[in-house]
Amino acid sequence: MLKMRYPQFTGLVLAAVLACPLSAETKPAEPEKTATKPDVDPPPIVTAHTITVDGKVVKYHATAGYMILKEEEGKPLTPPDPNAPPSTPAEKTPGEGKEEAGKANDGLKPKAKVFFVAYTLDDVADTAKRPVTYLFNGGPGSASIWLHMGAVAPRRASLTADGEAPPPPYQVVDNESTWLDRTDLVFIDPVSTGYSRPMPREDAGQFHGLKEDIACVGDFIRLYTTRNSRWLSPKFIVGESYGTTRAAGLSDYLQTRYGLYLNGIVLVSSALNFQEAAFTPQNSDPYVCVLPSYAAAAWYHRRLSEKMQAKSVAEVAQEARVFAGGEYTLALMHGDAVSEQERQHVADELSRFTGIPPGEFRLLRLRMTDDMFFQRLLLADGRYLGRYDTRFTGPSYAPGYSMDEEGYDPSFEAVAPVFNAAFNDYVRRELRFESDIPYEALTDVQPWNFGDARNGFPNTAEDLRKAMTRNPYLNVWVTCSYYDLATPFFAAERIVAGMNLDPSVRPNLRFTYYESGHMLYVHAPSRAKFKADFLAFLGDATSQPVVHAAAP
Repeated sequence: MLKMRYPQFTGLVLAAVLACPLSAETKPAEPEKTATKPDVDPPPIVTAHTITVDGKVVKYHATAGYMILKEEEGKPLTPPDPNAPPSTPAEKTPGEGKEEAGKANDGLKPKAKVFFVAYTLDDVADTAKRPVTYLFNGGPGSASIWLHMGAVAPRRASLTADGEAPPPPYQVVDNESTWLDRTDLVFIDPVSTGYSRPMPREDAGQFHGLKEDIACVGDFIRLYTTRNSRWLSPKFIVGESYGTTRAAGLSDYLQTRYGLYLNGIVLVSSALNFQEAAFTPQNSDPYVCVLPSYAAAAWYHRRLSEKMQAKSVAEVAQEARVFAGGEYTLALMHGDAVSEQERQHVADELSRFTGIPPGEFRLLRLRMTDDMFFQRLLLADGRYLGRYDTRFTGPSYAPGYSMDEEGYDPSFEAVAPVFNAAFNDYVRRELRFESDIPYEALTDVQPWNFGDARNGFPNTAEDLRKAMTRNPYLNVWVTCSYYDLATPFFAAERIVAGMNLDPSVRPNLRFTYYESGHMLYVHAPSRAKFKADFLAFLGDATSQPVVHAAAP
């Protein structure tokens, strides 16, 4: 999920978990004699499982544990921030070893332990032909629980077909739409999320930033790829919400830093350029980007005219796109200089797409923020609209309408308790991983370093453009949901259209659309479509013709 509030995204990416219930065979890895030392990874827990996918029994093993990220002298794991104040060295604790600067016996300094869960198919003769996919959610501050327990792993949290929470107690069930039959899966929890933590006496803040986070997750991907001999495997990344910000940054970072080239990147509920999402003074972009999503929500809740309701949600969204990208954009650009006649016309059109009286739009200078819309659309019913998924509603805290009030998100409340309960039971009962520290599904990592303000809003679309330009085999798939108001689909379309890709590269981009919300996979029909769309993407990304760069 993602709570888009610049400069803080609190996005989540769902990851479905896997394993057979109590019949799972536990096979702990052989502990090394030095396993208690801080510079040695604690042994992961390996368990064997089966699942039936499309009538075929699939045998796999799950690996849950830590990978310790270390720093080589002169090559910091996370890039130094030139604007940061000098840090005060942490005091040594009694009994601390005499190793210089905390270095391990291999000369490298342990910096953080990153928790991961990997699902690997058994009996694979040639791993070079078997894809591996790295997945994470966003936030920043979100663990991979959402993609893990909801989307593509072999086990998932059980919701209703529409993605609603059933009454407790909750259940973990086989995921009929798992991707494991076609790719190995590695779910990553960035530092401070899930069970991932900085090493003792290491400041967590050094990992809390745009570039710092990309470097840390990138080093995990390099290390996992190396240790598991997957350099020759087709490699994919799936990021959701702020995870798409990270994924786009990783595309360039992995190529530049490690020479690790990807076959494909999946951007789920995309957020690459924060300008399109930040309701800040003199920034008109967000108002333009959210209007088609407002229209989709109003259509779903039957707040439009009979003529508009007779259309499909895709048709309503397209009509709203045309108006938002044309007349509405021009009116907002003109600001106070817009004529009264044009102001009234635009207010009337905004009313036609939302069902909200035009007088309210005139009062707001044609600008209604998302927080206002969540309160206003169903005001007469005393209901509050979901941000992550506008299909969901809940009772307002109090009757009436307050432009200053920020309510809760009914769509988050519908899934959070199910996912948290499901994962905390699953990781112990089926994956046999035990820890007494809390699993941080969504935690506060502020302040988050977004970098040099002179460069404007945070934007990793440029990193993606560079990576796609240099790697003509990199395929990018953007998923969009009509009822997602955390990362509106029109914003994703505008950002990608503005990347100015070379015509030879642009065919490597594709969009798919879902009648769901931010976590598209909680909706059963969308989850099934997500799998089918992935198979098409995977096939295209792993069967490309040679690009003849040397051709005259």
